[in-house]
Amino acid sequence: MTSATTAAGRPAPRGRIDKRQAILDAAFAVFARRGYAQACVQEIADEAGVAKPTVYNHLGDKENLFRHAMANAADLVMAENLAVVERLRDHGDELRAALEDIGNRLLKTCCGQRASSLRALTYAQLAAFPDLAEVVQGRTSGRLGDALADRFAQLALAGHLRAEDPVRAAEQFLALLTGPMEARSRLGTRKVDAAETREIVRAGVDTFVRAYGIESSLKRVL
Repeated sequence: MTSATTAAGRPAPRGRIDKRQAILDAAFAVFARRGYAQACVQEIADEAGVAKPTVYNHLGDKENLFRHAMANAADLVMAENLAVVERLRDHGDELRAALEDIGNRLLKTCCGQRASSLRALTYAQLAAFPDLAEVVQGRTSGRLGDALADRFAQLALAGHLRAEDPVRAAEQFLALLTGPMEARSRLGTRKVDAAETREIVRAGVDTFVRAYGIESSLKRVL
């Protein structure tokens, strides 16, 4: 997420950045709770603990506020996912266990409140904001796929994976996790417990390592 700047292009003061972030967080919470049409700027201001004119001063009208709140939420989800993917740097000799670990962590983020609300709002507002899916996807699954592909490429170079096309490998790894999760959760309307999530991840990783694994790097911890 880029730092806020003033109209003159200079970095905004710390207090102004904090206030802007508080508004964005409050806006996303209200939009998720009310939906775009029913949300009002006054409620967002109240939730952020600022005056209504302050919201307009920072982010303009409701439409602009919504777009920025969605982009900010997508960046926060992505930051969580990038931290998970980074764990693949220290997998030791048990890559299978590492893949299961990050799979469970990625699905935890995917099924978390922020990510779930982000998806629901994106789907609900596609008619009014036709570019929203591209913006959100570019900041979340698009960047996640790129980060995972980079890790898979490095693992392939180190002789831990057979991934001639790391981008495709990353795409398939994520599909093996998110596809079954969407089906089991009925598109987010049913809670999937931890045991069922682990089952989804284990099955997905098993399929993935059959296609891309090098056995010496893929020990299973029983």
